[in-house]
Amino acid sequence: MADDIILKIENLKQYFPVNKKGPDGKPLFVKAVDDVSLEVKRGEVIGLVGESGSGKSTIAYSVIGMYRPTSGKILFEGQDLNAEKKRTLQMKKDMQIVFQDPGSSMNPHQTIREILELPLKVHKMCKTKEEMKQKVKELLEMVELPENYMYKTPGAIGGGERQMVAIARALACEPKFLILDEPTSALDVSIQAKIINMLLRIQKERNLTYLFITHDLSLMRNIATRVAILYLGKIDEIAPAEEFFYRPEHPYTQMLISSIPVVSEEEEALKPSKIESKGEIPSPVNIPPGCSFHLRCPYIMDICRKEDPIMQPLDDHHSVRCHLCEKKNSNE
Repeated sequence: MADDIILKIENLKQYFPVNKKGPDGKPLFVKAVDDVSLEVKRGEVIGLVGESGSGKSTIAYSVIGMYRPTSGKILFEGQDLNAEKKRTLQMKKDMQIVFQDPGSSMNPHQTIREILELPLKVHKMCKTKEEMKQKVKELLEMVELPENYMYKTPGAIGGGERQMVAIARALACEPKFLILDEPTSALDVSIQAKIINMLLRIQKERNLTYLFITHDLSLMRNIATRVAILYLGKIDEIAPAEEFFYRPEHPYTQMLISSIPVVSEEEEALKPSKIESKGEIPSPVNIPPGCSFHLRCPYIMDICRKEDPIMQPLDDHHSVRCHLCEKKNSNE
């Protein structure tokens, strides 16, 4: 049902000009996001996974409004976020983002209380100072920080605690949809686990929808409802998390999953056969014709060099963008 879709991305392109021209004299562009379509259902956690430069953070910044897309549509609860009219305050209240580095998004001269009070003031969430102070206490409690932290500054607390404050700030205006852009990648493993468990608890308590962006595929197994793999600005495969790990179809997905470290022979047996990729990731300024993965794919066919595959469903929940899967479907 359409009401189940909270976010819909249609044919999103995000190109950035570079100060160079191609052999034909035309300007060159970094194709950071190249024709991405994605639907996010209410209450789910969708994992957006890719290597550095794959375009995952660019998608997040386009959705949240930091970038204006080159083309395509972004619909939030049916409303076009890229329409000529500005995003309403209500839209901004309903969609929030947690950045990878919380230190760079906080004023080092403000106290944690002042940082958490700002969204409450902007969105007029409290009527009195006492009510606002009580709300700050509740936010700190929600992210498992002591009340006295409201009097500290960002520089006086650790990296994990700063990230918890960043999460509390994002939750202050009671959003419906939260973008988590590599929220644990710069933290110790023990702190990562604490924050992940906290995020899952909050998601269930508040019935939130998460777009969880990461380069760490192993994180997705126990977090995500569905997983989407990005490569050079395009989604190569999207499937429910369990099916994604046990029935990966795209060679790039198989390559990533086969490289995940495991601690037992039983886990190793569940992984797909080891796939050795060739060469390096091409430049997003000079993406090769045909399938963008064909220079590294061990199963390359002639059509891969000429035609870019289209995303096609394998079933109601699993879709892949690969000529191998097109051939497999045609044989069936």
